[in-house]
Amino acid sequence: MTDFSYQLYSSRNFPPLDRILPILQKNGYAQVEGYGGVYTDAAATRAALDAHGLAMTSGHFSIDLLENEPNKVLDIAGTLGMQAIYCPHLAVEQRPSDASGWSDFGRRLEAAHATYSKAGYIFGWHNHDFEFKALADGSIPQKHILDAAPSISWEADIAWIIRGGADPFQWIGDYGSRISAVHVKDIAPAGENTNEDGWADVGYGTVDWKALFTALKATPVRYFVMEHDNPSDDERFARRSIATVKAF
Repeated sequence: MTDFSYQLYSSRNFPPLDRILPILQKNGYAQVEGYGGVYTDAAATRAALDAHGLAMTSGHFSIDLLENEPNKVLDIAGTLGMQAIYCPHLAVEQRPSDASGWSDFGRRLEAAHATYSKAGYIFGWHNHDFEFKALADGSIPQKHILDAAPSISWEADIAWIIRGGADPFQWIGDYGSRISAVHVKDIAPAGENTNEDGWADVGYGTVDWKALFTALKATPVRYFVMEHDNPSDDERFARRSIATVKAF
């Protein structure tokens, strides 16, 4: 039986945090994934999670925080009881423009891995779509990142892979051994859900999640994290999405 997680970022527009936690508990979630907004008072967040029987098994931390304030990251992760730490994004102005730049970024992640793995955490990179856009020489940033950082894990955001124009099954085949977590989210049919940035509740869009779950069973993935970047109703998203994946 898989324990499913929920990226709390999905509910950032529906405060307070205490509102979504009983909804997650009621719908059968056992885990959540954290992001910056819930770290301000980590002790209070931990108490709220404990009160609803939820564990924060993983969390997102910016590259700046990971590199410049490792003790702060470790304090937050320790307080919240995390097992995995992921770098989630790279701002547009920070993104390299060529293969060597992306390899350099991969080496930065490899260095961060040394810090956090030594402290007992899984450490990895979470992708968006820009890593799958070919560079001028035809090469792919995501490959440069993973190849230059052989020790890091990968939190594969499948829907972003698709939006980046890549085949998630191919990437699972090529780099599946690196996957420790997966973001489970869906893409609405073209022209639909424009008020939700074109995303959909899991099972209500175009992503073949049943086949993907079959493919992912061959990987060491530990965390299946439901996420919607801009739901109009986070309770609906949480409820319908976990019902979809539990039926597989």
